[in-house]
Amino acid sequence: MGVLRLAPSSTAGKWLGFVTAVWVQAISGNNYTFSNYSGSLKSLMALTQLELNNLSVAKDVGKAFGLLAGLASDRLPTPVILLIGSVEGLIGYGVQWLVVSGRIQPLPYWQMCIFLCMGGNSTTWMNTAVLVTCIRNFRKNRGPVSGILKGYVGLSTAIFTDLCTALFSDDPSTFVLMLAIVPFLVCLTAVLFLREVSTSGDEKEEAKYFGLFNAVAVAVAVYLLAFDVTAPHGRSFSKAFAIILLILLGSPLAIPLYSLFSRVGSEAGSDAESRVGEPLLGEAAGTGTEKAAQAKVEGKRRPSIGEDHSIMEAVRTVDFWVLFVSFLCGVGTGLAVMNNMGQMGLALGYADVSMFVSLMSICGFFGRILSGSVSEYFIKRAGTPRPLWNAASQILMTLGYVVMAMALPGSLYIGSVIVGVCYGVRLAVTVPTASELFGLKYYGLIYNILILNLPLGSFLFSGLLAGFLYDSQATQTAGGGNTCIGPHCYRLVFVVMAIACIVGFGFDILLAIRTTKLYSKIYASKRSRKSNGQ
Repeated sequence: MGVLRLAPSSTAGKWLGFVTAVWVQAISGNNYTFSNYSGSLKSLMALTQLELNNLSVAKDVGKAFGLLAGLASDRLPTPVILLIGSVEGLIGYGVQWLVVSGRIQPLPYWQMCIFLCMGGNSTTWMNTAVLVTCIRNFRKNRGPVSGILKGYVGLSTAIFTDLCTALFSDDPSTFVLMLAIVPFLVCLTAVLFLREVSTSGDEKEEAKYFGLFNAVAVAVAVYLLAFDVTAPHGRSFSKAFAIILLILLGSPLAIPLYSLFSRVGSEAGSDAESRVGEPLLGEAAGTGTEKAAQAKVEGKRRPSIGEDHSIMEAVRTVDFWVLFVSFLCGVGTGLAVMNNMGQMGLALGYADVSMFVSLMSICGFFGRILSGSVSEYFIKRAGTPRPLWNAASQILMTLGYVVMAMALPGSLYIGSVIVGVCYGVRLAVTVPTASELFGLKYYGLIYNILILNLPLGSFLFSGLLAGFLYDSQATQTAGGGNTCIGPHCYRLVFVVMAIACIVGFGFDILLAIRTTKLYSKIYASKRSRKSNGQ
């Protein structure tokens, strides 16, 4: 009976899958939490800052192997991809926990690099499974899907940090244990419900539900922010905070339940309609099909921007590399700040940097969730190219680095907010942009090639730039490591990263100009569907 049907292929089942996808993203940002326990690794292993930064690079290099997840996304079902990521994360972070907790002696440096790499790679499987599946399931609302899912990735650092602080008094070893166990358990839940389906929903209904998801996500972010700014808290208050947070994270379950009961008696008609495909450009997609048929007679034709590209067809376009380089400038510099926030805070005289880690996480969330919905709104309203929002974020990020370089009182707070927001915008906007430029057929692999910018940016801006410049200013400590105190430690780093963002701004403007015609077609297609009552 329709009343009880919550299979993944049903409309309610699709929304339940999206809820579990939100949960996976809420715990899959563990790759951004390195600052919370990097100090313990540095002291246990007697590392220099360059050596510690290279450990963080090893963590980010794990994302380079996300190409495997991209290839698998077109060949393996979503549950299998989730299982691979969760098991790999359990091993990678599990070994790190054994070291940080003192249960085993610190492993040789190269072995620690391998296990950090495994931890970083585990998230590529989770993110690929979630993003590819959900964007294909909700093709009409790619911006909100990307914004919500990437938003929860941004919040996951604060979720992990604040829950650990509330329940375990900010103990680094327990924190790493949570990074190992919690994603594994959540992915086991998502395995049951998250999969690609052909069910098509009403665009207005989807927009309404995504509005509810946005509201819950904002409530979670504000709740986390309130907890951070009112610290410190007593034990009882902290436990109550943790319980309410878990209730908030579970509250989106009401949406698939509402969808289930609201469709009683009407599912038969909607199921028949759901078998019809949903092209992005409406009639334009039909034209592309006719061209493809004609190409069989005339010879192989290179696809136009907006049509499905194979990976080789995509990487041969100018637009792909313009997007790739601009993405590198934004996420590479932002990731360098996240990886080095612990040392940046200490250099400026802050004994506890967890506040800055959570602040960047929460502000990154607002950047992700707002840019996803706002960019979608302006496409539907005026055909505004999505890359323009990336360009705006690059300019603001430049300002954030200049503020940090000045090292005035409060500069680190202001800079953390600006860089966090802009880093979030960069991630949330690039995800649907790539799908709109190169199609969804091979999107999993195209997405994972784009996020090669994470390990590459980490190596260039964190491993080389920040590591070398910090060590050149630092003094040796008795334990064999080194330390630097003062605004001079990172000033030149911030200046170079500001220049990189200006370069990225130029590439984003170029891409916006080159894709104006594409977004005009998307706008016309959406207007046509709206006027026809679809």
